[in-house]
Amino acid sequence: MSWAISTLAVGIVTLLLIQRKFYPYFWEDLMYYVKVRRVGRAMMARMKRGVVTYLQCFELQARNIPEKAFIVFEEQILTYGDVDVRSNRFANVLKSHCGLKHGDVVALLMNNEADFICVWFGLCKLGCEVAFLNFNIKSQSLQHCLNSCGAKALVIGSDLMGRLDEVLSALTDGGVEVWVAAESSMQQNVGTLLDKLESASPEKPMMDAPQHNLMSNFLFIFTSGTTGLPKAARISHIKAVMCMAFLRLCGARANDRVYLTLPLYHMSASLLGIGGCIQLGATCVLKRKFSASQFWKDCLKYDITVFQYIGELCRYLVNQPKTPEEVAHKVRLAAGSGLRADVWREFLRRFGKIQICEAYGLTEASIGFVNYTAEIGPIGRASYFNKLNLPFEFLKCDPQTYEPIRTDTGLCIKVSKGEAGLLVAPVTFTNPFLGYAGDKAMSEKKLLRDVFRTGDVYFNTGDLMLQDHRDFVYFKDRIGDTFRWKGENVSTTEVSEVLGCLDFLLDVSVYGVTVPGYEGRAGMAAIVLKDAHGLDGERLYNHLLQTLPPYAWPWFLRVQTSLDTTDTFKQQKGRLVQQGFNPDTVQQPLYFLDASQKTYTALSAQLYDDIVSGKIRL
Repeated sequence: MSWAISTLAVGIVTLLLIQRKFYPYFWEDLMYYVKVRRVGRAMMARMKRGVVTYLQCFELQARNIPEKAFIVFEEQILTYGDVDVRSNRFANVLKSHCGLKHGDVVALLMNNEADFICVWFGLCKLGCEVAFLNFNIKSQSLQHCLNSCGAKALVIGSDLMGRLDEVLSALTDGGVEVWVAAESSMQQNVGTLLDKLESASPEKPMMDAPQHNLMSNFLFIFTSGTTGLPKAARISHIKAVMCMAFLRLCGARANDRVYLTLPLYHMSASLLGIGGCIQLGATCVLKRKFSASQFWKDCLKYDITVFQYIGELCRYLVNQPKTPEEVAHKVRLAAGSGLRADVWREFLRRFGKIQICEAYGLTEASIGFVNYTAEIGPIGRASYFNKLNLPFEFLKCDPQTYEPIRTDTGLCIKVSKGEAGLLVAPVTFTNPFLGYAGDKAMSEKKLLRDVFRTGDVYFNTGDLMLQDHRDFVYFKDRIGDTFRWKGENVSTTEVSEVLGCLDFLLDVSVYGVTVPGYEGRAGMAAIVLKDAHGLDGERLYNHLLQTLPPYAWPWFLRVQTSLDTTDTFKQQKGRLVQQGFNPDTVQQPLYFLDASQKTYTALSAQLYDDIVSGKIRL
C-alpha cells in the first residue's frame, strides 16, 4: 500500500514538474476558463428568469439594491433607485412630449454627466435604439451620422448646443427633432426636457414592446473607417450583455468604487464600464473628462479601488510630477487597453501594487482578449481554453495589401507561432456582426468567406497580432486606412477629404507615424501644392479647428511634387509611414503643427530632436 502511495506521489510530482516546465500558465488558463463559464451560466440563469437585456440587468439591480450609490458625478450621488426613477421620468417626457416610440432611432450627443445615463436608459425604456455621438464631432460629420443611422430625433446636452450652429436648420428641415437636456433654450425649433421632468411620472411607461431578440440591434456606436466619415456599427443585445461581464472577469467586485474618465460614447465606458458596474452592483465615479493632475486626488477623495484606462491615460499619469496622493490611494485594479510595455513597467514601479488587466476588444464584434497573468506587454492569451470560449485564428496576409493569402484551393492559411497574422473570428451567436447602418458594402468588406472550408464566415478585425511560443498574444498594428491617436480611431480618408477642401492643395495622402514616447500614431499628411500656391499654415490650422477634432489633426506635413500610387491609382503609403518625420531621412520639406502659434512651422533637425526627446509635447 505504501509503495502504491509513493508511486502515485512520484507520478503527481513528475506531472507537476512537466506542467511547470512546458505549460507554466496551464492553471491560470484553466481558472480563467472556469470563471468565464461561471459568468456565462449566471447570465443564462438570469435570462431564464426574464432578465435578458442590458436595461433589464439594470432594472434588476434597481429592485435589489435601490439605495446603493450607482453614479457619483461631481456633487451628485444617484443611487440605483434614483437613476431608475429619473430615467422613467425622461422616458415619460420623451414619449408624451416628443412622440418617441418603440423602434425609433434617437441620437444622443452629451458630455459625460449623470443625465447621459438617465436619458439613455429612458430611451431604452421606450424601446428606442440609441446612437451615441462623439462630442468632438463637427457639423459635416454630425449630419452624416444622423443620416446614416436614420435618427428621428437628437437629444443634446445644453453645453453642446454650439455644435448645431451651422446645421440646425438643415436638421429640422430634414425632419430630425432636436431636444436639449435643459430647462430652456434660446434656439428656435429646439425642445427642452428638464423643465418638464419634475412633473413627469416616476413610473416606467407602459409600452407594447415585442419579445426581445438577443441578435437584434440595441445601440449604434460610431467608428472611424475607410469610408471617410464615421460608420454606425450596430451593437446587438447579446454583445451588450456580454460586455457587462468585463470588470468581473478582470477581478472587480460588488464593493468596488470604479473611476471612469473615458467618454461615455465609447463602448469601453458605456458597455464595459457602466455595464460592468451594473452587473456587479458596484458604484461608478464618473468624471466629465480625464485630468492627469487631478487623478490621484480624486482616487483619494472618492475611495477609488478600480479604474478603467486607455494607454494614453496611463502615459499621462507617469509623466506627471510626483505627488503624495499617488502612493496613498486604495486602487488595487486597473482595467483597459492600449498600454505600452514601458509605460506599464513604470506605472507599476511608481504607483504601488495595482493589478493591471490589459485587454483587447472591438466595437463591431465580441472577439476579445484579457491578460489575466502578471506578464507585462501581451493583450491576452491564445490558449486551448480561451479558444473554447471565443474561437479565433491568425491568418497569413499579403504584406502590401493585407489581404489574406489563399492556397490553390482558395482557402486561407494560419500563421505559425512567432509570426504576425490577421486576427479573424467566426461569426456566431456569441460573436455576432450586425454590420454598419446604411453601408452594406462596408459591412460585407469586414467579412471573410470560405476561410477554412467552403461556406464558413469570419469577421476580419483588421488587426495584426502575434502569438508567441508561450501562447501570449501581442497587438502589432492596425491595417487599412485608420490609425489610433489619443485613444481615438482616426480615418485617413476623412482627414484627406477635409484637407482637400483647401484651394491651395492639389493632392493629399494622410497616414499615421510613430512618435517615441506615445501610444498609437500621430497624424501626418503628404501634400502636393497647386501651381503658384504656397503653404498657408495659419489658414490650414483654422480650417482644421473648424472641421476636425484635435486628435485627427495632422501634426506633420510633407510637401511633395506628386504622390506615389499603384497601377489602380491607390495611394502607396508604406514608404511614407516608414520614413516618418525625420528631416535627416526625408528629403522633401517638412512642417510641424505649432498649436501655440496656430500655424505650421518648418521642421528643423533641432525641432525634431525636441519632439523625439519629449521637450515638445504633442
